Amino acid sequence: MAPSALQASALRTPGTVDELGIPVGLAEDLFMRRVLTERITTIWDASQQLGVSHTVGAELAASLKQKAHLEYLGAIGRDYRVRLTELGHQTTTQRMSSGRHVASMPISLKLYHRVVEAQQSTVHPDRATMRAAFADLVVGDHVLDQIGPAFIGEGAMFLYGPAGTGKTSLAERMNRIATDAVLIPHFVEVDGQVISVFDPSLHRPVLDAPASVDQRWVLCHRPLVTVGGELDLSMLDLRFDRISGLSTAPIQMASNNGILVVDDFGRQAVRPEELLNRWIVPLTQGIDYLKSSTGAKFTVPFEVKLVISTNLDPNSLGDDAFLRRLPNKVFIGPVDDHAFDQIFDRAAADHGVKASDEALSHLREVTRTQIGELRPYVAVDFCRLTTAVCQYEKTANVLDPEVVDRVAALYFVQSEAEAMSERALNVWDQGLATPKADQHGGYEIGALFHDDPLAGLEALAKTLSVDGAWSVEGVPYALRPHGKG
Repeated sequence: MAPSALQASALRTPGTVDELGIPVGLAEDLFMRRVLTERITTIWDASQQLGVSHTVGAELAASLKQKAHLEYLGAIGRDYRVRLTELGHQTTTQRMSSGRHVASMPISLKLYHRVVEAQQSTVHPDRATMRAAFADLVVGDHVLDQIGPAFIGEGAMFLYGPAGTGKTSLAERMNRIATDAVLIPHFVEVDGQVISVFDPSLHRPVLDAPASVDQRWVLCHRPLVTVGGELDLSMLDLRFDRISGLSTAPIQMASNNGILVVDDFGRQAVRPEELLNRWIVPLTQGIDYLKSSTGAKFTVPFEVKLVISTNLDPNSLGDDAFLRRLPNKVFIGPVDDHAFDQIFDRAAADHGVKASDEALSHLREVTRTQIGELRPYVAVDFCRLTTAVCQYEKTANVLDPEVVDRVAALYFVQSEAEAMSERALNVWDQGLATPKADQHGGYEIGALFHDDPLAGLEALAKTLSVDGAWSVEGVPYALRPHGKG
């Protein structure tokens, strides 16, 4: 995946120190730090490690030699071995007390603005594009036909609906809609301060990126950054590290030219209104305001598609004015029988589970009984737990109605009343209360408990009496069947 013509023209490898676009003093400082780290190195190696051309490295070395900070130790072909002089060593050591960053040269903030703006997505997806992007999920066209316009439209996208209906899975695949590559800088310089932007845990480099691109950049797939309940306002500002002397870009800056997903919205420690208010200006103006460790304020691009996902009632998150600020609202609800079966079939294939139509019908019935509707996660989780149960029982990996009930007992949460009722029925069924001996109206009382608990209690009451005897501790004996001592 090669960079576009516009990217390539904007990112021609600088041929002079001035073309780096950063203060000369900072460039020389970073060059000396690199030489100090290696003790003895070549101009070529130092230049490569700093992400600049040999021409720029030679210019920096010549300037430092003239200032008596660097000395040449001899030529290697067309290159030179270099090391710091005593003065250079003292100067570099002193400067590194305020920061030990020795990696790539940064780019200028001005160039960063220009490139991010040039990389704005121009993709206008249609239904075919949406189907391709979400092909590994079972998603109805009615949902895709809402997400598509919401993706194109300005402002944030708001996904809401019950838990487990696939909101997070949908959000995590939205960067598939635009498949072109973007350039992410390693570092950006602002008033002498260096900001780290590229993060290998967030950005996926393109494997076949050409070497001709300015090495201070990384050609990546469009980023997708996801945060959840851990999000707080501090993550939206620069984070300065005193040891390295670097500031880490906030999550919205790391998401530029991509998608920022805020999952579990409303469950953060900070109020939803505060989070949304923090992004109102960036969303409307396309720029964000940050403050450096020195207190200087500056702007960075805000070219981000903000996707907010929640399983809470939207009306509980804020008032009408709050919801108006989220213009693209997409409801992600439960699935129908056909979609549930499709999801189950895919999950069963992944887990090696075989199931009959009877078992699948029973699973749908149990799911509706427990949670009132069909949700995708149940089909997936049941396949996973079926595998575990069958491994434990040392049986074939088959889901039948009996296994459905076994997994359901393990999976769904019972209320205390349900648990107590089940325990009482189990005791009765096991004959601990002698259900076979006493009948009422021709029915065994145990059967009455199953069919009609109230009738069972009434029948049971007629077979019991209160023993007036008192125990040694002064506590009366419990109700007991007639004639039982």
